[in-house]
Amino acid sequence: MLLEQVDNTRIVLNLNTKVNALNIQRLINYAMYLEATAGSEAKPSEVNLLADEVSRNWWEKNKDRFAS
Repeated sequence: MLLEQVDNTRIVLNLNTKVNALNIQRLINYAMYLEATAGSEAKPSEVNLLADEVSRNWWEKNKDRFAS
């Protein structure tokens, strides 16, 4: 694994392809969460509640698309 700061705006992480892709996606999602909330004054618990609400609302509006 290699972590490299390319410039003042980017960091590159190189991983071996043997690493489970789902775990990499979870890592990316967490990094996106950190990036999205970096300048926020909201508490993490408030952000998580909002994310849960958005997910519930999305599922209610789209669940018929996934019904068998």
